[in-house]
Amino acid sequence: MSARPPYPSLILGALAAATLGGCDRQANPPAQPSSAATADAGGGDAAPAAGKVDLSHKGSAMPAFALATPEGGKINAKDLAGKPVLINLWATWCGPCVVEMPTLDKLAAGGLRVLTVSQDTTGQVDKVKGFKAEHGLAHVQMLLDPDNDLSFHYGTGVLPTTVVYDAKGKEVGRVVGAFDWTGADAAALIKAATQGGA
Repeated sequence: MSARPPYPSLILGALAAATLGGCDRQANPPAQPSSAATADAGGGDAAPAAGKVDLSHKGSAMPAFALATPEGGKINAKDLAGKPVLINLWATWCGPCVVEMPTLDKLAAGGLRVLTVSQDTTGQVDKVKGFKAEHGLAHVQMLLDPDNDLSFHYGTGVLPTTVVYDAKGKEVGRVVGAFDWTGADAAALIKAATQGGA
């Protein structure tokens, strides 16, 4: 496989990470705060999310992709046709990703299809299975992206990056950085997706 060219957005992402409540994507990322440490810092509550809804890519088509399940299955973009879907790029080493994950699980419990796509570069299967079990995530669907293709497609350079699509596979909006997926802004974004992105 040929090397990908450097993306300016990956460099800019590193600068944006501190203000967006996200993690810089690096080949060998430093340890990020654990979910427990982050919660303890706020008196038992998760740290406030800093990500904002971005509508600048509204109407963009979902990219073609093939992702793996931890059990060895495959899911591609065609499998998602006909229903709204949320795609979340995250990693086990990313503190803000870990903190927002329970809010994504609650969102998925409400009926929206939520795909969390690991961007861990090594040991994805074991890390993802262990993380799901440790955190009791019953509703999100955890997938693997061994070559980080979706990360290169979205090009934000920051984790978490989350994109919401309507039933026609058109982007409704995205959030770069940690976000409360149980809040009012999230509800408005999901409502737009379930109503066709109008």
